[in-house]
Amino acid sequence: MKKIGILFGMENTFPWAFIDRVNQKTGGRDIIAEPVLIDKAEQGVASEYAVIIDRISQDVPFYRAFLKNAALCGTAVINNPFWWSADEKYFNNCLAVKMGIPVPHTVLLPSKERPDDTGDQSFRNLKMPLDWQYMFDRIGFPAYMKPHSGGGWKSVYRVDSPDDLWQKHNETGQLVMMLQEEIIFTDYYRCYCIGGKYVHVMPYEPLNPHHLRYATQPKTQGEEHKKLMATITDYVLRLNQALGYDFNTVEFAVRDGIPYAIDFCNPAPDADINSVGTENFEWVVENAANFAIEKAQSVKMGQDNCTWGSFISNASAVKPSESVVKKSVKAKKTK
Repeated sequence: MKKIGILFGMENTFPWAFIDRVNQKTGGRDIIAEPVLIDKAEQGVASEYAVIIDRISQDVPFYRAFLKNAALCGTAVINNPFWWSADEKYFNNCLAVKMGIPVPHTVLLPSKERPDDTGDQSFRNLKMPLDWQYMFDRIGFPAYMKPHSGGGWKSVYRVDSPDDLWQKHNETGQLVMMLQEEIIFTDYYRCYCIGGKYVHVMPYEPLNPHHLRYATQPKTQGEEHKKLMATITDYVLRLNQALGYDFNTVEFAVRDGIPYAIDFCNPAPDADINSVGTENFEWVVENAANFAIEKAQSVKMGQDNCTWGSFISNASAVKPSESVVKKSVKAKKTK
């Protein structure tokens, strides 16, 4: 008997629906699903689970350490805890640029306050002052300033001018921030991707209240809409396969017909029925269950069963296509 476990915190709808769906599909014969229960964690000792879906370790370091050991001993952890520990949003943008996928112009800013246990000489490799004028010309105003690693719209600022930037940067403490071009969009989409192959594109309005963000309709229609959906689906698959994420969301802001990847580092994405709605909830429960069962069936205990991204071999060899570059430059000029 193989076990599929789900590790979660305050979530109430998705974990239990996922467990029920897996057990309905398998009949509890060769594979069963249940909440992960940990009564001890010993180094080098395998867990009892063939597959674990991780929904909470980003907030609980104890769980992250437990998952790394479980993965080392052969559990297929969704998502790979080694890569998720290393990944961040600035790298994601860098990867997208290498892959020729449009993203907003972005620069990285040093933290306002020095990290603990550092001094002036720790930053002797930074040229002061930084080339602020280049960055301002490149990004433009208004712009967005956000942590290079993080989520949940925490510490995200809209900045209107250099003075506004300085003032708001003073509030960010030791956070390393990104300054990012504002994309004035006509359409916005959030996309689930499961197993690097199942994609669900959802119209989304990030400016709406949380419970109404999915209560929107796309503005494009007909053939234009079909082409846009095909492009977005292609970008979602390529990004998730490059990053190696088994369960993720990607967001796109559409400007002048071009979908710009805005946020694609969401390895524990919202899947609550009260926010995503019944139809989207049904899709994510069904496909998460199918993928977890597939993974459990293919797991070979004692081996590496985590998903590793292809970005090292693929992204370094891919240059942005000429058409993507031209469209991006044109869009910037007409901003």
